Amino acid sequence: MAEAWVYMLRCRDGSLYTGWSTDVQRRLASHRAGTASRYTASRLPVELVLARSMADRRAAMREEARIKRLDRAAKLLLIGEGAAITP
Repeated sequence: MAEAWVYMLRCRDGSLYTGWSTDVQRRLASHRAGTASRYTASRLPVELVLARSMADRRAAMREEARIKRLDRAAKLLLIGEGAAITP
């Protein structure tokens, strides 16, 4: 079982949100309830489009930062490259 996950959400307005969590399903529920972040709360509903398992929290945080530095085209390519893993 992965200790941490990096995930990407597609918001109602088409924007992409990237985060990390030790429990993606719980975090997704928080996003959908509007309590996880201000960004997603104002752009509900959200859809999980990518989840990648990471070895540990530190790796998840590094991968989150790397993905956030990508431009939108690269993020879309990342989503299309692999099927989302169901955590």
